[in-house]
This record gives sequence, C-alpha cells and structure tokens, in this order.
Amino acid sequence: MALFSVLLTFMLFSCASPKDILLFQDIEDLEAYSESQRNNPTIREDDLLIITVSAPDMDAARPYNLMIETRPIRGVSDINLSSNSQQQTYLVDPDGNIELPILGRQHVAGMTRAELVDHLRSLIIKDVRDPIINIRIVNFKVTVLGEVNRPGSYTIDGERVTLPEALGLAGDMTIYGKRKDVIVLRETNGKKEHRMIDLTSIESLNSDFYYLKQNDVVYVSPNNALVQSSKFNRNASVYTSVASLLISVLVLIFR
Repeated sequence: MALFSVLLTFMLFSCASPKDILLFQDIEDLEAYSESQRNNPTIREDDLLIITVSAPDMDAARPYNLMIETRPIRGVSDINLSSNSQQQTYLVDPDGNIELPILGRQHVAGMTRAELVDHLRSLIIKDVRDPIINIRIVNFKVTVLGEVNRPGSYTIDGERVTLPEALGLAGDMTIYGKRKDVIVLRETNGKKEHRMIDLTSIESLNSDFYYLKQNDVVYVSPNNALVQSSKFNRNASVYTSVASLLISVLVLIFR
C-alpha cells in the first residue's frame, strides 16, 4: 500500500515545480515597482456608513449625529438604570443617497471617504465652528473561495486589504491552488468584471485589482494535479488497499 501511495503521489506531482508554487519569484525586482495603485474605496449602494460629527462646541455638533439615546429609568426596586447611547449606521439606498440629520438627503455613491468628508464639512461649517467629521464604511468585506484552507466571507476592520492579505485571512492557498491564475471578481456601477492575477510575479503589485474593494470575490482555481486526481474513482483507495493485501498474501504464499 505504501508503494502504491508513493507511485500515486509521484504521478500527481511529478509535473509540479517551484515555478508553479512559489509566490513573487522575481522579488529582486521589487524596487522597480512603485505603489501606483493606492487603496481608495468608493461608497456604493447598500454600503453601511458610520458618520460622526464633533467640534470644540459639542452642543452645536450634536444635532448632526444620528443617535438613539436611552434615558435613565426607574426599575421596580427604584434603582436608576444607567443611560447609554448607540450610534446608528446610514444605509446607502439604491439611488446612492443617505438621509442625514439637519442636512437631509445627500447623494454619496461614487464618492471616496475623503470626498464625502470634504462635502459634509462644507455644509456643516456654516453652523459649526471647526467641525471634525469621521466616516467609516462598516460593511467592507471580501469573499475568498476555491483552493484555500478557510473559504468564506471576511469583514475587514479597516478600508484597506490587498489580495495576499485576503488570502492570508482565508488561511493561505492550499498546495493545490493555482498561483498563476487567481481570479478576482468585482462589480462596479452594475457592471461585472474580473482579472486573472499571477501571484508568482511581482508585477501583480501593479494590478488595479491588487487592492481589493468591498464585496470583491477571490477564487483560487485548482491546479492540474488536483484536476488529474479528481478523475480517479472515489473508491480508488479501497481498490488500492485490496490490491495491496492480495499482493502481500501472494508474497507470503510463494515465498
């Protein structure tokens, strides 16, 4: 059985080479590549945003924040329960709008976070001195499928994730993953597009899909070794065990 296993492994991986497995094989050329693609996510329909407005005079800034407050109440035992406030998220509607306190409906789809900050500041500064506006996209997630150790959807705490980082979240590619043809699927303005990324080359750093955007899907295709192995009958291991047992018996009989 051990002999059969060795032969099977040899057949499956005899065509594999370091060029098929190692990433960034031309890493010595890294200095020749500049960071031409910067991560700058844009706000899209169905995004969830947290927008916080603060200022030296918080009483002036407070009306611009969407908050739900729970005031102190008396329980049955006349004990005052502590009050708290919970910040709410803004859902970007199908038309790309959100509804803000005081400012009303604002079209935000297509803006970067920095652009929206500047836009809101230009409106709020009329009533609030030195406003500070923080915006966060809280539903920034990517999905990683295929030949990875932990396929699934991953929520990103920040707004920056590269393709290698997303693969790292999924436990890295398995030995069966095709490094030269990692597929990234993306939807932009209702149009679906994709790129085939060769992670064995440092040139992948200059791809416009190297920095992932929210809701991107990464798919790692199986390599030729796994495709070839899938052609074997599911009961091949059973047949191999039986054959190994018969050979052992025959060896004992005719020794």
